[in-house]
Amino acid sequence: MRYAKRGRLRFTSHRDVARTFERALRRAGVPMAYSQGFSPHPKVSWVGAAPTGVASEAEYVEIQVVREIDPEALRRELDRSLPPGLDVLEAVTARAAGGSLADRIEASLWRIELPGVAPEDLAEATRRLLAAERVEVERLTKDGRRTLDARAAVVSAEVVAGDEPVTDGDQLPAEPTAQVADWPEWARPCGILVAVVRQTTPAVRPDDVLSALRVVADLVPPVPAKATRMAQGRLDDSGVPGTLVDPLAADRAASPTATPSGVDDPAVR
Repeated sequence: MRYAKRGRLRFTSHRDVARTFERALRRAGVPMAYSQGFSPHPKVSWVGAAPTGVASEAEYVEIQVVREIDPEALRRELDRSLPPGLDVLEAVTARAAGGSLADRIEASLWRIELPGVAPEDLAEATRRLLAAERVEVERLTKDGRRTLDARAAVVSAEVVAGDEPVTDGDQLPAEPTAQVADWPEWARPCGILVAVVRQTTPAVRPDDVLSALRVVADLVPPVPAKATRMAQGRLDDSGVPGTLVDPLAADRAASPTATPSGVDDPAVR
């Protein structure tokens, strides 16, 4: 399944998201498969969860069920059981060969908005980053400070001007949509960095990319940047550099066009 993490829920930790999903699966009546042992758990596999504080339009989770169900019915009922801001966008039955869902994801497409940063300044900083062979940044972890090479993970990066309304799903339908014209004067203009970043070990996160821009060009946004993951997938080396292959495409192509007879609707408990 592909789901989105939007609005204020981007500040929810992955552990809380996982607990919320498990409760929603029970409320939706999904016939889950469970692990064996003294304390059985539903078989749910998470793929590359976004960091706390980051929004996403392309989070992925894989579940195991005890019998075949209609993917669209699953998506609809599960989405109905989740709070606004956690939205199930698509569900498919895993039919294609070629490994697990995690094997089909190696990079992310990020959109990073930097209010108060001129697009031309961001473009120059990005040019310096791409021209560098290595850019070391520090990250504070639970085990202390750690140094990593942020440049090695950046596959591609480009800058677009922030002269249009925010459209990445950050505002929920019940709230008014923020317009660039409504931003305070100090937040204008807004540079937007669109980058494809490999999911390396250790993972290079959007804040690490921003730290790299600070190292190479002393670029420091006046306010915190807002990052949104727009896509995940394998890198398509046969096309334009930085192009990602939809991880659900193979399963979608292998699925029958009609729902098999006798499948269970998770709404029927």
